[in-house]
Amino acid sequence: MLAKVFSAGLMGIDAYPIEIEVDVSSGLPKEVVVGLPDAAVKESKDRVHAAINNSGFKYPNDKITINLAPADIKKEGPSFDLPIALGVLAASEEISPGSFEPHIIIGELALNGHIRPVKGVLSIALAARKWGVKSLLVPVDNAREAAIVRDIEVRAVKNLAEAVKYLNGEIDIEPVRLDLEEIFSDSSSYDLDFADVKGQQDVKRAIEVAVAGGHNLIMIGPPGAGKSMLAKRIPTILPVMSLEEALETTRIHSSVGLLSKGDALIATRPVRSPHHTISDIALIGGGAKISPGEVSLAHNGVLFLDELPEFHRNVLEVLRQPLEDGEVTISRASGSLTFPSRFMLVAAMNPCPCGFYTDPKRECRCLPGQIRKYMAKISGPLLDRIDIHIEVGSVDYREMSRGVDGESSKSIRDRVGRARAIQQERYREYGIYCNADMGARQLRSSCRLSGEALGVLELAMNDMGLSARAYDRILKVGRTIADLEGEEDILSSHVSEAIQYRILDRKLWL
Repeated sequence: MLAKVFSAGLMGIDAYPIEIEVDVSSGLPKEVVVGLPDAAVKESKDRVHAAINNSGFKYPNDKITINLAPADIKKEGPSFDLPIALGVLAASEEISPGSFEPHIIIGELALNGHIRPVKGVLSIALAARKWGVKSLLVPVDNAREAAIVRDIEVRAVKNLAEAVKYLNGEIDIEPVRLDLEEIFSDSSSYDLDFADVKGQQDVKRAIEVAVAGGHNLIMIGPPGAGKSMLAKRIPTILPVMSLEEALETTRIHSSVGLLSKGDALIATRPVRSPHHTISDIALIGGGAKISPGEVSLAHNGVLFLDELPEFHRNVLEVLRQPLEDGEVTISRASGSLTFPSRFMLVAAMNPCPCGFYTDPKRECRCLPGQIRKYMAKISGPLLDRIDIHIEVGSVDYREMSRGVDGESSKSIRDRVGRARAIQQERYREYGIYCNADMGARQLRSSCRLSGEALGVLELAMNDMGLSARAYDRILKVGRTIADLEGEEDILSSHVSEAIQYRILDRKLWL
């Protein structure tokens, strides 16, 4: 007898429909899986066999052919265990074949019939709604994640026996319901706060400007100056995530299995901080099975690269495309996949190999050639894509011992929110979100400089030998500073402050 079950697979972070056909016919006992299965899918027949027997059903002692259509796409992972097992039982007349019609079914089976969670359920739920499917049958641990999607009924099953009883109409399973407002209020909170940071007022101001305009930022300073402490608190002043951003972020993390068990949604902006030994594939994405890298996992959040010069040169150079385009395209012989990667880059580095070149209290023992070689590890094109360069000095004892807390993240985020609202209104027709995303057209129309500001900028360009890209960065940062102050035009004070945030372009810095 032939049975058909509907499921879905993942290609990158996007889902595609799969029709699983199971044919049980007389002949020598044998199980064959066709349709380009990988090793995990081929092994499913052994898990399915044990799960059916251990769930109180009889595994057919006949020839079983399992086809995964479409046959020209490679099927990967264990998420087809449950639909295959149900297809075998339907072909053996244990389940009515018509009961599969309204459902997409996914789940990995344990040998005792228990259903384990799988990756990418949110992407499958979003795709199912697009396909017009009204119901999903998923593992219990994935139910909240799938139920985020409106206009689709999500039913959670604990084991194979329960799934069979539901499909046969012996029991009823209520659809999982979620309160999105409650999830956002519970999840969108941080344990860190800028009030914990003593001193560093200039650096905090630079970070506020960077966040307000979505600008990339690099901090240069000696060890122990607080660069990592400041970077970890940047997400606390980023604008609150919208539902669209939360869904996009969650499905990326879900596709690689990083969503915590039982979590429904990532409502706080992600912070990714890879070690400097990371490979270019791990950073940008790819591999034998093309999957998102750190730049995509940081989408809608922060990518923090500590000790920037210690990263391999080829690793840093692959950042150029995502920094410019907000997405990354991975091409292999099997095809190309594009992942979103719109993030704020925050980098930190020492000014020299020993770290004390700019420290007034500790002597630097590095030779000028060593310092130049150390700084040359970061290419000019990459630095040009970083809008704000800020020096972080050591905090003295007086600042550390003061009992007064600094300004809270909430008050800074309120100012950032007002500046972002101005930008969203300004760029509504262009489909961009912040000043850092401005193109040539928006630079011409949105960055009006006063006469005095033009003179300051001309003087800086001539004296510092800035590139055309650095010129654009100064205009963008100046526009953000003006937005924070509610000014229509970019004034000389705004340009002067923006120029101060280009310390690595100054000839006298080294």
